[in-house]
Amino acid sequence: MKYLAGNVSYLIRLVAVITTGLAAGLAGMALGLILHAVQHYAFGYSLTHVIGTVSFLQGVSDSSFVRRIAAIVTGGVIAGFGWWLLGRYGQPRVSIKDAVSVPSRAMPPGTTTLHALLQIVTVALGSPLGREVAPREMGALAGGVIARRLGLIEDEVRILIACGAGAGLAAVYNVPLAGALFSLEVLLIAFSWEKAFAAVVTSALAAWIATLGLGNESQYHFLSVALPHTFILWACLAGPLLGLAAWGFRIITGKARAGVKSNWQMPVICLIAFTMLALLSLYYPQLPGNGKGPMQMAISDELDYRHAAVLLGLKLLVILAVLRGGAEGGLLTPALAVGGLLSLLLCVGWQIIFPGGNAPSFALVGGAAFLAASMQMPLTAVVLVMEFTQMEHSYFVPVLLCTAGSYLTCRILDGKYQY
Repeated sequence: MKYLAGNVSYLIRLVAVITTGLAAGLAGMALGLILHAVQHYAFGYSLTHVIGTVSFLQGVSDSSFVRRIAAIVTGGVIAGFGWWLLGRYGQPRVSIKDAVSVPSRAMPPGTTTLHALLQIVTVALGSPLGREVAPREMGALAGGVIARRLGLIEDEVRILIACGAGAGLAAVYNVPLAGALFSLEVLLIAFSWEKAFAAVVTSALAAWIATLGLGNESQYHFLSVALPHTFILWACLAGPLLGLAAWGFRIITGKARAGVKSNWQMPVICLIAFTMLALLSLYYPQLPGNGKGPMQMAISDELDYRHAAVLLGLKLLVILAVLRGGAEGGLLTPALAVGGLLSLLLCVGWQIIFPGGNAPSFALVGGAAFLAASMQMPLTAVVLVMEFTQMEHSYFVPVLLCTAGSYLTCRILDGKYQY
């Protein structure tokens, strides 16, 4: 009987893991389809195809000025009133980290779902924040509900919530390995073979399910080239500088979020922030959206250093403005874009002294290092960029060295590094 009970327990846990992966994949696919549908309708491109070949940046660039301003300002109205009303009348929101830390604190389904939909709709309408938090929240919600319904113990509920969040990330970006690492490195902050199995299975299933509706293409298109030996030296020297910048980025975005007031000011400030974004987009259509457009331009050698500097400054401005207004969203893709643009500027002086290496390689390696430090997830960031771009293995050494320098510098400045 004891042996039979043990087998039943393992079977229940396996069912929970598989079901969580499937649910996170379906949620990620649904949110992705909503995102594309709103983008296409709002900016008037690829109206006959929810998943098309035209990028969001191209769609924004080709839209009329009136339509562009109307779409982005509408996003500001939805963001301001949406989160104000949700905070006033909805149940108190439980973040993913809180749900993982205290599994007994269940994420409220209604509030969590509305919070995720608000993020997806506002990002589709031009918000400069990331879309990855919404599917992570829905995956975590699904993991918690499934674990409790199957009667799992508290620690198993915790694991399923974390794995559901990682699976949501895997689904929205088609990054199964990065999704699994995110669960282990960022949320569980621990490793065991049981946790690793659950993380890998949920993320792999979620990524596969999402591709059925969203396609199976890489997020970025990057052409790997032969790197000069001096590139390793640049990676080592640039790492601490990028870590310093990432530390500053963490501080200013944290202060912007901390300054949000859940009252009548939220709709007003949000409207002002999105209106500013709309006006700037008339001259710089790369600013709306989560930063994928500028990063793709950086790793495709489509930016000179002057254009990169302007985009970097304006991108930071609009990110801080919408955060201060109370808009919600991720900082993963925005941080990658900020790091990539900053790295283009760092490579200008370097190439005067040590010619060689193309600008896109600097942007890719530096962007990964900045992302790792700003999000405090070095392994996940490296694997994420690897899956994003399908870069060759020759980039791993400079990416790892630059990431190590950036991450450690940011940790030391945060006062968290233990000798």
